[in-house]
Amino acid sequence: MERRTIGAAALEVGAIGLGCMPMHWAYTASQQSGEGALRTVHAALDAGTTLLDTADMYGPFTNELLVGRVLRERRKEAFVSTKCGLLVGDQHIVANGRPGYVKRACDASLRRLQTDVIDVYQLHRPDPEVPVEETWGAMADLVSAGKVRALGWCAIGARTRRRSRAGLYDATIRQLERIQQVFPVSCVQAELSVWSREALDSLVPWCASRGVGLLAAMPLGNGFLSGTLTPGQGFEPEDIRARHPRFTAEMMAANQPIVAGLRRVAGRHGATAAQVALAWVLAQGRHVVPVPGTKKAGWVVQNAAAAQLRLTPEDFAEIAALPKAMGSWD
Repeated sequence: MERRTIGAAALEVGAIGLGCMPMHWAYTASQQSGEGALRTVHAALDAGTTLLDTADMYGPFTNELLVGRVLRERRKEAFVSTKCGLLVGDQHIVANGRPGYVKRACDASLRRLQTDVIDVYQLHRPDPEVPVEETWGAMADLVSAGKVRALGWCAIGARTRRRSRAGLYDATIRQLERIQQVFPVSCVQAELSVWSREALDSLVPWCASRGVGLLAAMPLGNGFLSGTLTPGQGFEPEDIRARHPRFTAEMMAANQPIVAGLRRVAGRHGATAAQVALAWVLAQGRHVVPVPGTKKAGWVVQNAAAAQLRLTPEDFAEIAALPKAMGSWD
């Protein structure tokens, strides 16, 4: 199984990770199953997917508890990434980057994960009321204490809106430059997929030039690029796609040519559209690790196999010529 390294700490992970969030957060609550999710995480490790990505806010807390049940038996096989910095209320989510809170949150995550060290501890969001250097310094203290091996930055949902001549990740890069002066950034997590390529403009090159890993979140476009969703199918109220402008019936229909293009490429390789989408992300750099989220063991096995797919120059040209996705948060 192919391996990749993350950051200056040279932490080794499998070529494709597993995003555990959908098992307890943001997607189709009626399909969430504790035992099913447990089988999925075990299936991921069996398939060579070592990176397990979670956060204390997913559930909240239940996602880490799930991962902890697996780690209790298979800690040496897993690379654990979790996040801090967001608190979930009844109707709201708020950032908390106070140093004391960050350290308490880490201790709580360690207990839930049933481990004595977290491989990568990510800051989910910076707190606008706390200088980011203070938050990052507290996280660096956790490395010194042996509770965390490396630090990461989560840029999902923190992109700036596009202004004239302004890149979508300009603000993120400015923050990364600041915290690099405090303690090395080992990885940045950001959205990257065939239909969301903005990170390629500046963020992916920034990471490559500094030896920083890029954890590509939503590499399957929230499931759309797998070709398994039907325009107008509807989503449960808690599902984030119920409010996403790319998942209206109109936009899903309009974006079908993107899926059709992936299927054409897949047909030449005996693969699936999802595997082609993941192989495309992998090809964006040796420092890039796609982290697709799923609840089902079958998808995990299929996703892991994408690491063996080698796209041709013809494939890349065809994917590059696909129409731009319609509907966006930005």
